[in-house]
Amino acid sequence: MYASSLREQDARRPGAMTAQAVLATERDPRGRSSRVSVLRSQGALVLRPANPKGPEPLTHRRREVARVMLAAGTAGPIGGDDYALEVRVGAGSTLVLSEVSAMLVLPGPCGGRSRMRITVHVGEDATFVWLPEPIIAAQGCDHEHDVRVQLEPGARLAMREETLLGRYRECPGDFRTTLRVTYAGAPIYHQQLRFGPNADGWRGAAVLGGNAAVGSIIAVDPVWADETPATSAFHSSAILAPLPGPGVAVSAVAPDSLQLRRLLNAGLDELGPPWSTRIVPDRVEHLDDEITEIDCTDAG
Repeated sequence: MYASSLREQDARRPGAMTAQAVLATERDPRGRSSRVSVLRSQGALVLRPANPKGPEPLTHRRREVARVMLAAGTAGPIGGDDYALEVRVGAGSTLVLSEVSAMLVLPGPCGGRSRMRITVHVGEDATFVWLPEPIIAAQGCDHEHDVRVQLEPGARLAMREETLLGRYRECPGDFRTTLRVTYAGAPIYHQQLRFGPNADGWRGAAVLGGNAAVGSIIAVDPVWADETPATSAFHSSAILAPLPGPGVAVSAVAPDSLQLRRLLNAGLDELGPPWSTRIVPDRVEHLDDEITEIDCTDAG
């Protein structure tokens, strides 16, 4: 279980909150379905069993899956808060984890850094589909988001991450994100990004290039052990690239959340069946609209 690393000075801040949640699944003894074996929530992190809202193509190899929704019990996280989520997908089971709404990261009334730590372990021959909603880094926030995913041999993964830099026409606060994925003990993906007033060059062409949304989809499938899909620069602001293991990464930047989601889905479509979502049937050429940068020069 994750042990909170909340700094002592933040822990004493008025209203600072700590919250931990644990979710685990297992395959039933008869081997016909997956079920939730552990479901513990605390404070701001609310886990609830769920039913599908529509087709779930990313679980194409499993008929019976466990589905869970994550909801926010309070606003935030805000400055000083420390959240932790632990997910364990048992061997041979399938879990679909989604969220009710976007996460809005806000500054605290007394300052301080907020943190969200997520650790995931996916057992042998298990499948984890994780489709969180965007994280919005509001002006004035100071947030650290850390995700660690450990995949055992034969495990499958489809996970999405999306970050919006500020609300509409708002400059973002300071935001740091780390995503590390290992497969059979070997690292296959490790990315760290920093945005906001105290990060150098984040608005430059090498990072966001004036865009206000950034995201990726990490797909891991053992069938790619011998040959992963080829690199595809399918759009001027998005690319599909193979990972050093049985996986690929779809990365994109966009002016807003809608266009970012379209690009990420288009990246899955590049993989073809059974990964193709076809959620947005239109081609993505229309996303080459002119980007209007947000002027953060006079932001307080």
